[in-house]
Amino acid sequence: MYRTNTCGELRIANLNQEVTLSGWVQKARKFGGMIFVDLRDRYGITQLVFNQETNAALCEQAVKLGREWVIQVIGAVTERSSKNPNLPTGDIEITVSELNVLNASETPPFTIEDESDGGDDLRMKYRYLDLRRTPVRANLELRHRMAFATRSYLNDLRFMEVETPVLIGSTPEGARDFIVPSRMNPGEFYALPQSPQLLKQLLMVSGFDRYFQIVKCFRDEDLRADRQPEFTQIDCEMSFIEQEDILSIFEGLTKYLFETIKNIDIPNFPRITYADAMRLYGSDKPDTRFGMQFVEIKDLTEGKGFGVFDSAEYVGAICAKGCASYTRKQLDELTDFVKRPQIGAKGLVYVRYEADGSLKSSVDKFYSPEDLKKWAEKAGAKPGDLLLILCGETEKTQKQLSELRLEMGNRLNLRDKNKYNCLWVIDFPLLEYDEELNRYFAKHHPFTSPKPEDISLLDSNPGAVRANAYDLVINGVEIGGGSIRIYNSELQKKMFSVLGFGDEQAQAQFGFLLNAFKYGAPPHGGIAFGLDRFVSIFAGLDSIRDCIAFPKNNSGRDVMFDAPSTITQEQLDELHLKVDWPKK
Repeated sequence: MYRTNTCGELRIANLNQEVTLSGWVQKARKFGGMIFVDLRDRYGITQLVFNQETNAALCEQAVKLGREWVIQVIGAVTERSSKNPNLPTGDIEITVSELNVLNASETPPFTIEDESDGGDDLRMKYRYLDLRRTPVRANLELRHRMAFATRSYLNDLRFMEVETPVLIGSTPEGARDFIVPSRMNPGEFYALPQSPQLLKQLLMVSGFDRYFQIVKCFRDEDLRADRQPEFTQIDCEMSFIEQEDILSIFEGLTKYLFETIKNIDIPNFPRITYADAMRLYGSDKPDTRFGMQFVEIKDLTEGKGFGVFDSAEYVGAICAKGCASYTRKQLDELTDFVKRPQIGAKGLVYVRYEADGSLKSSVDKFYSPEDLKKWAEKAGAKPGDLLLILCGETEKTQKQLSELRLEMGNRLNLRDKNKYNCLWVIDFPLLEYDEELNRYFAKHHPFTSPKPEDISLLDSNPGAVRANAYDLVINGVEIGGGSIRIYNSELQKKMFSVLGFGDEQAQAQFGFLLNAFKYGAPPHGGIAFGLDRFVSIFAGLDSIRDCIAFPKNNSGRDVMFDAPSTITQEQLDELHLKVDWPKK
């Protein structure tokens, strides 16, 4: 028996018991004739004691122990004379009577401690060592608990978990597919699924009226903090439902997870239309932990000789409470921030509402104090506040103002990771227009149902059609999204037509779905939550990488396996592939 107990479970109630523990040496310390060793496993740390006076031979063994050696000890549970209140096992220690080295270890490339001295790349290269650190392990334990609780909640509501294939056909729309060549079918390729979307709709046609799956998905797209080439979804679909049913059940799931995992009671989620989210926050995933809503002041800025505002389609302001004292340096920093290429504003106008009631701005030569007072009143500003103003094309400027709002939220410490604001964003546009390609694209995907009252607009004004779609947003992060689906063949054909698909193309790429709809497809809809994002919100992480066991880096590489990598010419020949290798 390698162990009778773990390194995290022994307490004062276990005094005088003989136990066997196994684990990794966290650290060893020698004080006079005593050697103290912290033994670690997944469950915690227990202090071991070796006494020179009572067992010199054992101490000789112990003094040779290095960090991360794997050992087994047998000994008695004794009370610590110097207790450690920061450890659950801090009241006890093990007086060792037998030591067995199970495996020695080389010195690790970084310290296996909560605050490691290893950089990101080094820790990713040795991820199996990084996973021994308590914060990383805790993130994966949290992920396990959330997945387990999700299964429990959905099972109680008669959802059935069904696995769908990983090798499927490539379909257009959305992100790029990862492509897999077929050896047995030369010149033909599988794709890795971006989601099980079509498959779960087919399950609805099959009569599996409540489906879910915690499933890997793959998208070949540029990476950022909340994206990975492969990620995990809580994927769900239901039949004989309307939008309200979906929102109710999955708002319930979200509340259940908060209550079960974090012991937090979340109030009912407010709902905001896409149009209002863009108007008030410049984002379809607004962070509502703080105010600073947009105020449009175009009507108050015209005709005063300031050409920048006069020629702008949109002039919008946010009010930063208590920031009138910002120095010129701080204002210059904000101006530089909005001018960054990623944001793209040409400049920033400010108005200080001084404590004495006077108003000073960067455009004083064009606008009187009375003009500025009207701006301040419309923005709800009080003495001591600061107005920050951007202008330009409406949609572009709203997005720039959104970035500025979030930056001010960070600077003013308004984005508390321990505060959770959940909301639904609804009534998305069904389509978006690409002027370069001169065609419409699906905002969500081509199987999303339009609002019934907007279907007639598909012919006359497609851009005005609203979707039966919804997103769950928590603290400015899109956690999940879904829609009521088209289940009528004729409406689906109409949707394909608006998207520029001819009948033959639609049949070639989606014929299996259109054909299935002919055999009694029920009304259905669904949603998918990003499990990685959900866990990172619960853990207060800035990146989803930290809650994934073996993530890719920002370049999409697995530095531990050194993947992606080249393959042999023999493998290429078997796959009937020719590769023009880039010159090094």
